[in-house]
Amino acid sequence: MPKVKTNSGAKKRFTLTGTGKIKRKHAYKSHILTKKTKKQKRNLTHVAIVDQTNMRSIREMLLLR
Repeated sequence: MPKVKTNSGAKKRFTLTGTGKIKRKHAYKSHILTKKTKKQKRNLTHVAIVDQTNMRSIREMLLLR
């Protein structure tokens, strides 16, 4: 039986915390930053925890069963 592969896009975007939660970065922080306010860019810098509704699908992509 072949090995099960991790979704390579997901492994670049998500990391695990020590308690088992999944961290993610905010969107809209990569380009066209001149029209965004300093406050908006600053708030997009912080990491966020993945919402409970998306947790199952992301865990499957990362093969965390």
